[in-house]
Amino acid sequence: MGALRILLAVMWLILLVYTAIVIANHGWGLLAIFFSDMVKMGWPGQFNLDFMGFLILSGTWVAWRHHFSPAGLLLGLVALFGGIGFLAPYLFIVSLQAKGDAKELFLGKVRAAS
Repeated sequence: MGALRILLAVMWLILLVYTAIVIANHGWGLLAIFFSDMVKMGWPGQFNLDFMGFLILSGTWVAWRHHFSPAGLLLGLVALFGGIGFLAPYLFIVSLQAKGDAKELFLGKVRAAS
């Protein structure tokens, strides 16, 4: 579990620095670029479509892990739009709460206990 936490922390820090540089050089126009690349039907758009699938799965899993409660739906929405910027710290925190229990980490406390 320690290696996972290190990976999550490194991924989050790299993304944070990279994102700051991109915003400084190109501004906040991510969504227009993201979707216009998909409309062009090229490799950047294919990658964005594939990545969007991962974001949808991430958000759905987070909401499911929280039993689609109002808080779970909100966290799922944040996961959908936040990507690894949300998911890395989220997994880091819940891995600490799970105390090394991978079943609890991925299923949540209630489902892991049943």
